Amino acid sequence: MSAIIFFLVLIVLLGGYIVYGRLVSRILGVNHLRKTPAFTKSDGLDYIPAKNWAVLFGHHFASIAGAGPIVGPVFAYIYWGWIGVLVWIVFGSIFMGAVHDFVALFISVREGGASIGAVAQKYISKPASIIFLIFLWCTLILVIAVFANASAKSFVAEPEVVLPSLGLIPIAVLVGFFIYRLKRNIFLSTLLGLVLLSGLILLGDKVAIALPLANPYLGWIVILFIYAFFASIIPVDILLQPRDYISSFLLLFGIAIAFIGIFARPLPVASADFFKFNSEIGPMFPMMFITVACGAISGFHSLVASGTSSKQLPSESDAKKVGYGSMITEAVLATIALFCVAFGLKNMPATNNPIEIFAQGFGRIVFFFGDYAKFIALVILNAFILTTLDTATRITRFLSQELFGIDNKYFATFLVVFVAGVFCLSGTFETLWPMFGASNQLVAGLALIVATAYLIDKKKNYKITLIPAIIMFIITIAALGIKLKDFFQVRNYLNLTLTIILIFLGIFIVVEFIKTNLSKGKK
Repeated sequence: MSAIIFFLVLIVLLGGYIVYGRLVSRILGVNHLRKTPAFTKSDGLDYIPAKNWAVLFGHHFASIAGAGPIVGPVFAYIYWGWIGVLVWIVFGSIFMGAVHDFVALFISVREGGASIGAVAQKYISKPASIIFLIFLWCTLILVIAVFANASAKSFVAEPEVVLPSLGLIPIAVLVGFFIYRLKRNIFLSTLLGLVLLSGLILLGDKVAIALPLANPYLGWIVILFIYAFFASIIPVDILLQPRDYISSFLLLFGIAIAFIGIFARPLPVASADFFKFNSEIGPMFPMMFITVACGAISGFHSLVASGTSSKQLPSESDAKKVGYGSMITEAVLATIALFCVAFGLKNMPATNNPIEIFAQGFGRIVFFFGDYAKFIALVILNAFILTTLDTATRITRFLSQELFGIDNKYFATFLVVFVAGVFCLSGTFETLWPMFGASNQLVAGLALIVATAYLIDKKKNYKITLIPAIIMFIITIAALGIKLKDFFQVRNYLNLTLTIILIFLGIFIVVEFIKTNLSKGKK
């Protein structure tokens, strides 16, 4: 039964990519003859055309995936069962998430690689742009804190994954050197990187790297932020592009073997929790929709699309593959994560770590790898957490320079990692995740509002973004209201203050959008 459900999900997602993705592409007016900012503004640091669309797909997919489509569905299943989560993943990604990603990428390309926050100034108002940039900056700080927290905890709990996770960094630099500096064949360079990575994975299971410190978690946090600092200031073709490109093969490999496992040994559905409306963190509406987060729609994706991917896109004709296609692929990953915990586990493990829960479920689905499957899952997950961490730090550096007028990229980056570090150490993963989910989904709604303003200005069909924008705004404001009450009751004044700020900023941008378009209508 599980295999049949999974097969139907794949068919619907593929159909969405072909049919609805083509409709969105036609509405936007994609033109493969137009030169992209990667060529017109090439600077050797951030604006560098990717070797081809597959390399950029690897960067974009690796950056947006991270732990989001794993952690969100795991938490959501535990709280509300599998059917509502699955429906939201599938239809949310087709009609909302993939549209959001594709449109954000396309608009940024047409606007010279500008961030979605900067685009707001042109098509809504300058105050809206400033407020949106502040909102994005706050959200990205949460993103960095959440993923650094997840990776550090994983390194402490499973020291065997450290070698292949961090060892991927020098391998990526080597692959990038062969492709971009020596101009070697991309297939052979990729093969070399994958062979070296495979060797590290095999070796990593035998070599555990644990920090000899009283507080190893704190030690890994420091190391991860040092890495994020340097990764965000060096040219993208040295580390970012090749690292994310090689990492994407890891995740695609994980999806492939999970796909085989689901069909090779179908799992029972009857024993899984089908549907629960209420949970200890709140009702299914609105809380499930912000908990699933990246598995259906994610505001962070618009930041990657308009922050790094738009500056590397080789051709407008690749925007659908990279933008819409990456989100559909992420929906497949989120479905696999859901299946791992809903159908793959006989009993829920006695742990509140969603990464550990997923790894155990993945191990049962990928039964033909035996005990090694859990280790593979953890390596894959950590590789993607790190890609999200360094991409988010780079994007926040862009925003810091734009928002605060900081010319020095080193100081701007230090500011980012310092503030994110404070948040990372101030709360547990379970506290940070709902905050990340709510703010992240509100960013998605606001990015769709900016996209709607752009489409209205260009006299294009704006309903494809306006309807999802309204839905996401209602969901996230309701969720933030619930979190506001929770934080007040437990006297978590840091998160309480941030929640109030997020609600105010979101409402302000919507009001500015309405005022701008009403004034246009009167002219």
